Amino acid sequence: MTNNHNNSHNHINSNIEQRMQQLLTELQLDDAPAGGSLAVYQVGKCIAQASVGMAQAGVEWGPNALSLNFSTGKGVIATLVHVLVSQQLLDYATPIASYWPEFAANGKAEVTLRALMSHQANLFAITSIETDSDTLLDWEVMLTKVAAMPMTKPDDFQGSAGRNVDEAAARGSYVSAYSALIYGWILGGLVEAVTDMSLAAALRYYLTEPLGIADSCYFGVPADKVNDVATLVKDFATSDSATVNLINPDSNQRSKRRKPVLKADSEQTLNTYANLPSYSCWQQLSAEYKLAPNNSKLNSTQINRLYFDHSQLNLKNYKAALIPTSQTPIDYYDTRALQAVLPAVNGVASAKALATIYAMLANGGEWHGQTLINPATFAQLSTPQVSGMDAVMPTNMDWRLGYHRLVQLCQDGPLCQENAQGFGHMGYNGSVAWCDPTRQLSFAFVHNFDVTMLNDIRQFALTEALLSMID
Repeated sequence: MTNNHNNSHNHINSNIEQRMQQLLTELQLDDAPAGGSLAVYQVGKCIAQASVGMAQAGVEWGPNALSLNFSTGKGVIATLVHVLVSQQLLDYATPIASYWPEFAANGKAEVTLRALMSHQANLFAITSIETDSDTLLDWEVMLTKVAAMPMTKPDDFQGSAGRNVDEAAARGSYVSAYSALIYGWILGGLVEAVTDMSLAAALRYYLTEPLGIADSCYFGVPADKVNDVATLVKDFATSDSATVNLINPDSNQRSKRRKPVLKADSEQTLNTYANLPSYSCWQQLSAEYKLAPNNSKLNSTQINRLYFDHSQLNLKNYKAALIPTSQTPIDYYDTRALQAVLPAVNGVASAKALATIYAMLANGGEWHGQTLINPATFAQLSTPQVSGMDAVMPTNMDWRLGYHRLVQLCQDGPLCQENAQGFGHMGYNGSVAWCDPTRQLSFAFVHNFDVTMLNDIRQFALTEALLSMID
């Protein structure tokens, strides 16, 4: 088997690469030595890659560095499913229970793959399953539990009329409910049912080997690769992450995992933002939406709110989707968690691997002479299925089959219009991978900054900048 991207550096666009490297370096902000990597493909070729900072103590970031990317991996498993649809092993309109009979329990007999992948199946509440940390990391036990779980209707819309609130939400209903955790077990179980392979084997056979990225994209990191995954800076001092005890965190040799800590932006960070190419657009929108005083420097929170309207966050739905009943939170960077199969949340891949997957999608399912996804399947997966306020994410996600809209504001119109054609998936930590088929363009950004997508702006700044450079 040939690795299709080993020589892709020959196609680098020096102007775009230099600019993206400059932006990524500037966006390290005050978080050194943490950093990240990005990769850009167009027409099937890598045209830019950039890296900054340290992936581990003494290990610099590079485009092939493995990274935990949380829900960005949802786009990977969705793409695998589309390959199986193209191979006629699956069908979007067929009930999941037709392939997986146990899934019919508790009123789910008619739930289709299309409904699940567009987050319209009311299968989002991890709180409807009794779990503990051991259970969540046990693939077979979780497949049994999700097959038996009930559907859960999201709590009705409770917010005020905001800029992203559509009529359906204003009437008290949502059009979708993002399945932040459950989604991965259902899709993974379905893949195993129709391929008669483990999810890891199916991912490799149907997607990553054909793309030449089998050594850099995983759900469940192999034992010989787990020490290569980027870690958070606060864990750089830990030489043996395998000693971490998930069940009794107080016995850990390193500090107990905590949520990212919000910190005020420094003056240098505010000045960095002010020099970004999308800043004038952000200023205009911030003034229009009254998010910041006139002529003040925009901070991370104010800019992020342009993309996610935090005032519309429904905490009841958000917690139901993202916070299991387990009293002990999982440290997803721990060796045991990295080696577990949690496809909705623990996707591990390099920037180049993710950008390669989306480069294939940007080319309509074709990759270097291979058809991984046929035109009819691609037309379905790339078409928005539902538009309106999501019950879990505080915005209109414009769900395709397994991908959301390209979350972008500032390039296509006089005042920050969104790109209707681009799609992809972001992760909890603000990693992202997407494609724009109209430009045959793909982009991936991964990192080890200790932030979340709701308090960081890097993915948005990099996306806006790249689109401003590409015809």
